[in-house]
Amino acid sequence: MAFSKEESIIEAMLFAAGREVSVKELTNVLELGAEDIDKIILKMKSEYVARNSGIEIIKVDNNYQLCTKKEYYEYIYPLFDNRAKPNISNAALETLSIIAYNPNITRSQIEAIRGVSADGTVYKLLEFDLIEEAGKLDAPGRPTMYKVTNKFMKMFGISSLEELPELPRYKLDENEQIVIDDVMEAPMPEREGEEIKENEEN
Repeated sequence: MAFSKEESIIEAMLFAAGREVSVKELTNVLELGAEDIDKIILKMKSEYVARNSGIEIIKVDNNYQLCTKKEYYEYIYPLFDNRAKPNISNAALETLSIIAYNPNITRSQIEAIRGVSADGTVYKLLEFDLIEEAGKLDAPGRPTMYKVTNKFMKMFGISSLEELPELPRYKLDENEQIVIDDVMEAPMPEREGEEIKENEEN
């Protein structure tokens, strides 16, 4: 099935941009409403699936991006970089999870949860562009706050933090010990792009 003019324009814009393109940018060019843009792209996504295309359109927050399908990553990666695939240690993955579930959290708050220093893991996650600074906390010393990036959401195949699995609910017993009340066994979404391996502690 041939694309409509609007679909072709959107495809060309996403391809040429090579980045996330906001709905506002698309509406400004096409002079359509945001709901119209969403409907057109939803149709495009269905057409990509129908023809078993090697590319797809993903949504991250209120942005769209044209990407290769994650199942073809192993064939594409060697074309651009022969270095070892980036690894994330157990410590860094744990820290990343804490930040994802607690946006605008400070390093000292992360350390209070983990019980160990977070300097190295925070630095590594910043280097991998999985987290970013989210401003300064209005407190003595004005510590830096952190949040996950859109790259994190693309890597884990989610479009917003609302899609993260629900955390286990718990309660305290008479000895003030945590008792798991109702464990939610929801698997993490599949990752997009870089492969994550759990290896040495940071």
